[in-house]
Amino acid sequence: MRIATWNVNSIKQRTDNLTAWLKERQPDIVCLQETKCQDDNFPREPFEALGYNIAVHGQKTFNGVAIFSKLPFDEVTPRLPGDAEDDHARFIEAVVSTPGGALRVASIYLPNGNPPSTDKYQYKLRWMDRLLQYSHERLKLEEPLILCGDYNVIPAELDVHNPEAWTTDALFLPETRARFRALTNLGFTDAIRATTDADGLYSFWDYQAGAWQKNNGIRIDHLLLSPQAADRLDSAGIDKHVRAWDKPSDHVPVWVELNAG
Repeated sequence: MRIATWNVNSIKQRTDNLTAWLKERQPDIVCLQETKCQDDNFPREPFEALGYNIAVHGQKTFNGVAIFSKLPFDEVTPRLPGDAEDDHARFIEAVVSTPGGALRVASIYLPNGNPPSTDKYQYKLRWMDRLLQYSHERLKLEEPLILCGDYNVIPAELDVHNPEAWTTDALFLPETRARFRALTNLGFTDAIRATTDADGLYSFWDYQAGAWQKNNGIRIDHLLLSPQAADRLDSAGIDKHVRAWDKPSDHVPVWVELNAG
């Protein structure tokens, strides 16, 4: 079973690229971020034609998350628990039934947090604390769970082309990385790092300063696997070549293969 995550940076601008990639990679489930589209205006037809069920949680012009699944949804829950006043469309969870039992996936678009001197960073940290609490509760279910998304977190120096350039950035600050480690310390496995310790593996390249051409990237798109999901991990990868397509997102898809269980 193939599960992927991709920050498409506008679903309407990336419909053709997403359709082409779906045909190429054939994921069973894909979690999308930054769809930047209200639910009623989501371009469902091209993706439903490929056999996907679609769950969306969006808002106008920014944020927005979605889950595509070739399996029917048993449950769909938008919004991360813990703050009733948070109206950002940054989280959606779905449950599907597989031959190996229930599988729970979440599409996450974690706040950027820059500049760190503002409340934007405090919002990021609060959001991460809510994610930790949610994850702690979900692990009690003892079922395969995959937290997929754009975390806006560079976990380690290995995951950035030029660490010195990011030392004061919200994506790389010690408090940010500590909360990401707290997630893995709960028992989650970083799928990419479970399969390789190679450097130069990135999922984002800025549009400016020739970042793509220089491979000046960062790894901020992650799939974190609960112990029950990690037990089924066969392989993981990053589809870097998609960044070279016409009119690309600044992110590329990251995926895992799970065995049937």
